[in-house]
This record gives sequence, C-alpha cells and structure tokens, in this order.
Amino acid sequence: MRRLRRLAHLVLFCPFSKGLQGRLPGLRVKYVFLVWLGVFAGGWLAYVHYASYVELCRGHVCQVVICDQYHKGIISGSICQDLCTLHKVEWRTCLSSLPGQQVYSGLWQGKEVTIKCGIEESLNSKAGWDAAPRRELVLFDKPTRGTSIKEFRDMTLSYLKANLGDLPSLPALVGQVLLMADFNKDSRVSLAEAKSVWALLQRHEFLLLLSLQEKEHASRLLGYCGDLYVTEGAPPRSWHGAALPPLLRPLLPPALHRALQQWLGPAWPWRAKIAIGLLEFVEELFHGSYGTFYMCETTLANVGYTAKYDFKMTDLQQVAPEAAVRRFLRGRRCEHSADCTYGRDCRAPCDKLMRQCKGDLIQPNLAKVCELLRDYLLPGAPAGLREELGTQLRTCTTLSGLASQVEAHHSLVLSHLKTLLWKEISNTKYS
Repeated sequence: MRRLRRLAHLVLFCPFSKGLQGRLPGLRVKYVFLVWLGVFAGGWLAYVHYASYVELCRGHVCQVVICDQYHKGIISGSICQDLCTLHKVEWRTCLSSLPGQQVYSGLWQGKEVTIKCGIEESLNSKAGWDAAPRRELVLFDKPTRGTSIKEFRDMTLSYLKANLGDLPSLPALVGQVLLMADFNKDSRVSLAEAKSVWALLQRHEFLLLLSLQEKEHASRLLGYCGDLYVTEGAPPRSWHGAALPPLLRPLLPPALHRALQQWLGPAWPWRAKIAIGLLEFVEELFHGSYGTFYMCETTLANVGYTAKYDFKMTDLQQVAPEAAVRRFLRGRRCEHSADCTYGRDCRAPCDKLMRQCKGDLIQPNLAKVCELLRDYLLPGAPAGLREELGTQLRTCTTLSGLASQVEAHHSLVLSHLKTLLWKEISNTKYS
C-alpha cells in the first residue's frame, strides 16, 4: 500500500517539478528584467523631475540679479534692504510654472508672502555671464537720466492709456504709481525709484494688482525691489481637486475624478460662498475703475479660498487688460480661430474672407467661469435648487463675447446667479 502511494506521488508531482525547474531560469530572467526596468523608469522619472525643477526654480538667480542692480544703485524699492543687505526675506517653496516667471512662497516680517520675479533676460542661453548687465540695459533702461518728474508722469500716463485705454480715472492711478515709487517718503522720486516702478508696470499682473488694491478678492501688494515684488501669501486652501497631481488627473476616469473632488472639497454651502466670491471677482474685472480685464487662463488651479471660505484669486499672471488683448488681435493674420488666441483661452473669431482676427472674444470671462462652476456646484446641490441652478449655468455658458451683448445681458445673468446662491445660504452660518 505504501509503494502504491509513493508511486502515485511520483507520477503526479515529478512531471510538474521538472517543468517548474525547467521554467525557473526563464522566470528569473523576467524578474531581473522587470526589476531593472522599474529601476530605470524610477531613475528616469527622478531625472526628469530634477531637470524640470532646475529649469523652473531659479529664485537664487533672480535674487542675485536683483541685488546686483540694487548694490550698483540702478534700482530701489521698499524691500531692497531686507532682501539684499539684511537678508530678512526668506525664500521657501518654489511655485513657478514657467521658467521666466519665478514664483516662491516666503516669509517676510513674520508674514507668509508670495515672491514674484521675472528673469527672462537672465535665462537667455546666449546671455552667459553678462546676464546681469544685459538685464540692466533692457529692463531698467527707462526713464533715462535727466528725465523730470513731469516727463515721468506724462510717460506713465501714456503707457497706462496704451494698456488700459483712455479712461478718466487714469490720472488717479498715475498718482498711486508716483506715491508707490517714493517708498521712503522723501517727497521726491529718484532715478532708481523711477526705473524700478517703470519695470514693474511692464508686468500685467502687477498692473492688475495696482488696479484692484481696494478689492478683497486679489492679494495685497506688500513691497518691491526693482521688478521683484511681494504680495500676501497664497490662500491656505486651493480649490478642491486642483491639488491633485497634474500627472494623475488625466489618468483618472471622469466619474472617479468628480467623486474625489466631492470627497476632498468643502460642504456645498461653503462651495456656494466661494463661487459667489468668484462671480464678484468677474464683476470687478468687467468695467472696473481702470477698464476691463480678460481672464486668459481659466483653470481651477488659479482659484483659492481662505480659512473662512472667502474667495481669493491665487494667480493673476494670465489676466490681461482688454486694450492689450485687442492690440494683439488687431490686424493679425489668421486661417482659423485658433490663430487668434491670446494666452491660453482668450480666443477671437477669424474672418476667413479678410483672413484677419476680429476684435470681440468668442467667450467672455463669465461664460468661462460658469463652465467651471457647473462641475463645482451642481454635484451635491440641494434638490430644490439643482434644476434652476443648472438652467442658469447653462444659459451663462452660452454667453457671447460680442460687444452688443456684453453690457446688459451679462450683468443680468451674473446678478441672477449671485441672487440664487445667496438666497440659498443667507441667514445661515455659511453666509
């Protein structure tokens, strides 16, 4: 009986054992190859991440260039001494998305701040070691020595007219510029102060910050040195879902992405409050005191909110004055509407007969914002509100950028949306 069992064991298991032994070398090779492939892929990803970080994050270059110009007496500003002599400005996390636009979180005078600086000239591969002198010649070339304060005032007014339009409020804005230039309050504007504030005016975001200083939805300007400037720190919370890693977002099915957004985001009434703030910001951009501005990169990544769920725009670099957009489009040759695009999504129609871009944008700010709000507000909305809110948002997304529709129609749609949301959360702890 024992012999029979032993024989059965040999018949059943010996062929399998031999087959397994025969396959072991092949399996080992596969495992070694997979391990090698994993190590190679990990190393390549680490290299790409490091290379992109080095390319995007050059705050040290920015500081060296700015401080070099400051020590030479070419530029000046309210934070120059703390930045370059006392070293009281602490650079922290790199937030840059473009090599030429350096953005860092930081600490200054005990406050969380955002540090912004442009280093396009310094990053030019042909500049080499003469980057700092070239920056001085190109960026800080105006005004020239001997320019009177009246000439500088006229020069600033002409520049603002060209970029914001001929508005009756511009002389008051020029006064703000001159007051800011005289940071040490000695009742005179030195050449270094004038060069610094002129360089700052070349940046659309700075121009917008200056225009919106009295508004609550944009970060407050705290100080500057040359064309480097410091604003209030970015809002502590980003719009839900925007914090997901960019590489992960395209890989997620839409349903899963929406579910994650629902789970990660605040309660619906808080979302309604944030959305009202965003709509108010759109209102501020539309025919404000200093003209109209266009949002030319409408993404959730640029939107944030405070601990009290008050809306704050985290990045204004892609917001441009209407006059600048129209100047870009005027007379531009085109085959398709894609050829008439300013920034990422400020697109005008192409007149295919004349082969030139038209002046009015296809989608105004409000229509683009309402597209974002559909996915943000409709999921989880109260049952009694969902249908009417969906109808209002659909109407809003179909708005045209034609000048004939902008004035009354847009204001009416925006007012209805705000009223609808306020009605739902008013007289509650969320209002």
